[in-house]
Amino acid sequence: MNNDMLHRYLFDDADVRGEIVQLENCYQEVLSAHDYPVALQHLLGELMAATSLLTATIKFTGDISVQLQGDGPVSLAVINGNNEQVLRGVSRWKGEIADDASLQEMFGKGYMVITLTPDEGERYQGIVSLDHVNLAACLEEYFNQSEQLPSQIQLFANGKQAAGMLLQVLPTKSEQNDDFEHLSTLTATIKAEELFTLEAPEVLHRLYHQEEVRLFDPVDVTFKCTCSRDRSAAAIKTLSQAEIEAILAEDDKIDMGCEYCNQVYTFDAIDVAALYAGSHSSDAKQ
Repeated sequence: MNNDMLHRYLFDDADVRGEIVQLENCYQEVLSAHDYPVALQHLLGELMAATSLLTATIKFTGDISVQLQGDGPVSLAVINGNNEQVLRGVSRWKGEIADDASLQEMFGKGYMVITLTPDEGERYQGIVSLDHVNLAACLEEYFNQSEQLPSQIQLFANGKQAAGMLLQVLPTKSEQNDDFEHLSTLTATIKAEELFTLEAPEVLHRLYHQEEVRLFDPVDVTFKCTCSRDRSAAAIKTLSQAEIEAILAEDDKIDMGCEYCNQVYTFDAIDVAALYAGSHSSDAKQ
């Protein structure tokens, strides 16, 4: 079983589409960067599955960000992705969090921000409160508000694997759809263990064995961080040379850490001098 795949499918006799995502390796990459509490591990898995499902619905080349913010112990959880199903994510928290903490217990008064950033065209942002029973219900509300498309979402994570399903009326058929109600009832019977252990074709057969389902070729889902030494150097150069020299005088070096992957880029006095010498050289040429 390939452990990081997204599958799209259509019903030949109904104006409904679906997606299944199953994650393991890229989920573990995200968790490995920090010692997350159990409840937060599960939430990040659900958030990764959700972002993958959402990414598969966009019709452009570009990026998507699904971000949860609140005033509770967890202040931030975010997964960034793109149309090629490349994901990365991070969360910030303080204090103890119970293993079975609910969404509201983690975030307090919070909200979800979904940002779509196409390579060409206008940026779109949708906001939904986190006052629903779980993350899946919040995402269903997002689709209801932003696209008026009847949608059902199932999300599961256990700290080792994450998975999700999306069922949605096709955009051209967004009126009340009896087929969707029937298929939604079937989809709601899916269990976490089935999505964690079964291949997508077997999942679909178990759920919809009396339906005509067309399953498309799967897409790999991967983890990749976009940090680099060059990006860290650019961040240093946003500060004045005097500020940087003051830090160097105290610590002898500057460590630029990436929250997403825990990579650390170190710059000493010689590195920093070269950065500013290059900047001054460019300024002189201009």
